[in-house]
Amino acid sequence: MEVNLISTFAEFKELKNIDRATMMSVLEDIFRTQLARMYGDADNFDIIINIDKGDFEIWRNRTVVETVEDPNKEISLEEVQKIDDSYEIGEEYPEEISLASFGRRGILNLRQNLSSRITDIEKANLFKKYRDKVGEVLVGEVYQAWKKEVLVMDEDGNELVLPKSEQIPSDFFRKGDTVKAVILSVEMKNNSPVITLSRTSNLFLERLFEQEVPEIFDGLITIKKVVRMPGDRAKVAVESYDERIDPVGACVGVKGSRIHGIVRELRGENIDIINWTNNTQLLVQRALSPAKISAIRIDEPTKSIHIDLEASELALAIGRGGSNILLAEQLSGYKIDVYRLGDQSQDDEEDVMLDDFSDEIDQWIIDALKGIGCDTAKSVLALPTEEIMRRADLEEETAVEVQRILRAEFEN
Repeated sequence: MEVNLISTFAEFKELKNIDRATMMSVLEDIFRTQLARMYGDADNFDIIINIDKGDFEIWRNRTVVETVEDPNKEISLEEVQKIDDSYEIGEEYPEEISLASFGRRGILNLRQNLSSRITDIEKANLFKKYRDKVGEVLVGEVYQAWKKEVLVMDEDGNELVLPKSEQIPSDFFRKGDTVKAVILSVEMKNNSPVITLSRTSNLFLERLFEQEVPEIFDGLITIKKVVRMPGDRAKVAVESYDERIDPVGACVGVKGSRIHGIVRELRGENIDIINWTNNTQLLVQRALSPAKISAIRIDEPTKSIHIDLEASELALAIGRGGSNILLAEQLSGYKIDVYRLGDQSQDDEEDVMLDDFSDEIDQWIIDALKGIGCDTAKSVLALPTEEIMRRADLEEETAVEVQRILRAEFEN
């Protein structure tokens, strides 16, 4: 019963970083709640708390009366005069309430209520703190790594979550590792704040550029748009408002000094930096670099672009797994259809037209392939299966079977 609860309160205040006014309010409230349970009403109690000194006083004020009707708020003159005969009827008699009068169960309730209230305040403060930091880069320490997510601790010991879906495919973390990510979202779930981090967000790449390129941080260079295939490839369109500054060169740095740090952080992600332009045709040409486009036609009503390429440029334009052309579509906002120009080389003379496979491949499939510029067997085989599925809108099983049939022709 003699345990000094205020020392415990002071520890909570120190550990949880709660301001003095809030702490005072919480303490008074939990005491008043407990007093109401004990006496039925706590309006006539004065609670004096001194957190700095580590003590508190509780006084119950009762009116001196002849006949007591409410023992909590009234005390008989006869009883008062046994203590102090100077009191008269109608006066207020203050009586100090000791901690021992709360009893063991009452003290336990005080502790439990305090813990609950402090936890609620801590959650609210954490939510408010990170709600204002969404979009900022955070560096934390891996506390626990699971299959579906990684638990990250910030400098204050708060728990943050990095889901598997927000990790770069080649990311691998162990306990104690340092991880850098952008704060993606802050939500309240089951009355607890959930801070989600991301390393796959386009915003993460933007923030890395801001850290590595002073001209971007100072506003001399603006990032107009970012598109990514995390861990594989990204395209960043930049623009400078100062004609004396080369935005691409500034982002790359001397001998790639600036871009190399970003690439390492992103596990070797190939980053193409492009000069932004409002000219869609020129933007697409830059986005498909290093492929050289022979001709380009824009169809505004359908938001599509038709591109003619020499056979030797096809693989460069499409990229591994279709990454280059897919990112170019996302950057420009247009659907890009690539058409292969005829080539009279010996290799092409040995090629076979798709129409010759009508006995093995359904005509609608042949038409779909021709619709994306693939009118010969080798032009289809030159594309990754994923690219054929996406552009020709074919099922994976169908695309794989078509390539098997075409490949067998040349193997035979």
